[in-house]
Amino acid sequence: YLAGLLVAFLVLVGLAHLIAVIARRLPRPRNAILGHAIANLHRPGSSVASVVLALGLGLTLFVSLALTDQTISTELTSNIPERAPAFYFLDVRDDDLSDFTATLTATPGVTAVGSAPMLRGRIVSVKGIAAEKAVADPEAAWALRGDRGLTYAASLPQGSKLVEGAWWPADYQGEPLVSFVDDVAHGLGLKPGDTVAVNVLGRTVSARVANLRQVNWRSLDINFVMVFSPNTLKGAPHQHIVTVEMAGGDEAALLNTTARRWPAVTAIRVKDAIAQVSDLLARMLGAIRGANVLTLITGVLVLAGALAAGLGSRIYDAVVLKTYGATRAQLVGAFICEYAILGLAAAILGVALGAAASWFMAFWILEMPLRFSWSTALITAFGATAIAIAAGLAVTWRALEASPARLLRDAE
Repeated sequence: YLAGLLVAFLVLVGLAHLIAVIARRLPRPRNAILGHAIANLHRPGSSVASVVLALGLGLTLFVSLALTDQTISTELTSNIPERAPAFYFLDVRDDDLSDFTATLTATPGVTAVGSAPMLRGRIVSVKGIAAEKAVADPEAAWALRGDRGLTYAASLPQGSKLVEGAWWPADYQGEPLVSFVDDVAHGLGLKPGDTVAVNVLGRTVSARVANLRQVNWRSLDINFVMVFSPNTLKGAPHQHIVTVEMAGGDEAALLNTTARRWPAVTAIRVKDAIAQVSDLLARMLGAIRGANVLTLITGVLVLAGALAAGLGSRIYDAVVLKTYGATRAQLVGAFICEYAILGLAAAILGVALGAAASWFMAFWILEMPLRFSWSTALITAFGATAIAIAAGLAVTWRALEASPARLLRDAE
C-alpha cells in the first residue's frame, strides 16, 4: 500500500509539473478569459500541484475501490453456472444413500442428483517428510493443517481435467493411488510418482501420486483436493455428499421431506450460501467505501487549505484585472476554466492509477479478471471536475469581492 501510495504521489507530482510546462509553452489564446486561466497554471505560486495531489490521491483510491467492488460483485453473480446445484446434502449414510437419492429423484422439479463418498483425513507426511516439517508455499500450506475432505472415484470427476499423469483403470486393484489438484500439489512440491501419507480414522494410508488435475471450482460440482483410487478407501466407514439440481419445483417442500426422514443429514442451500458471502463482502466494501469518502473529504479540505494559502496573490490579481476593466463574470469564467483543467487532469490520471491498482488487486491477490467500468470512470471525471471548480470558487470568492480602491489605497 505504501509503495503504491509513493508511486501515485510521484506520478501526480510529475503530472502537475507537466501541466505547468505545457501551459507555459502553449501559444497565447485570443480569448482573454482562457488566456488568464492558462497563465494561472504556470505563474509563481500556482495551485497546480496542490489541486492535482489533493484530488488525484483521493480519486485514485476511489477508482481502485470502485473497480474492485465491481470486480468482486460481477464475479459472484456472473460466474454461477447455469446448472448450479440447488442443495448440497452432507453426512448421508452409506446404507441410506439409495433410498435418499431415490426420494430426491422422485421429487417434482428435480432434474439431476449426484453423489460422492466423503471421508475426513489429515496429511501426515509428504514424500516421507512429516507434515509439520514439510516446506510448502503459503498458498498451499493450508492443506497440511487439520483435516481435509477425501473421496475415491473410479473415473475422473466432473469439472476436472488431467494436466499430468494418467487416471487409473475402473477396475484398478494395485497399490493405493491418489490424484491431487495441480496448484496444491505444486505448492507442496508434489509430482506424479511422489508419495503422501494420510491418516484416516486413526489409520495411516500411504499412496502414490498418480496424476494432477485442474479443477474448475466455479462449476460447483462435487470435487476434492485429493481423490483416491477406490481400492484405497472403499472399505473404510464413510458417508456421502449429495447434490440436487432443480428446475422449478418446491425447494422448501424438498428440504422439509429430507429433514423429517433423515434428521442427521445436513442441507446447504447454494443460493443462501452465496447470499451470505455476498452480504459479508457488501459489509466489508461498505466500510471501505466509508473510509474512501473520508479520504475524499480530507482531500477537498487539503485542497481548500492550499488554495486559501495563495488567496493573497489571487486578490491582488483580481484587483489589478478589475482596474483594467475586467468584470466579475470574466474573473469567474477564468477561475472555472483553470479549475476545470486541473480537475479533469487529476481525474484522468486518478482513473488510470486507480485502474492499475485495481488490476493488481484483481490479478495478483483475488485472482479474478478486472471488470473495468466506463461509467465509474466518467462519473469520477465529471465529479472531480465539479469538486475542483466548487472548491476553487468557494475559496477564491473573496478575491472577486475585493475592492480595487481600498486595496490600492492600502498598498500605497
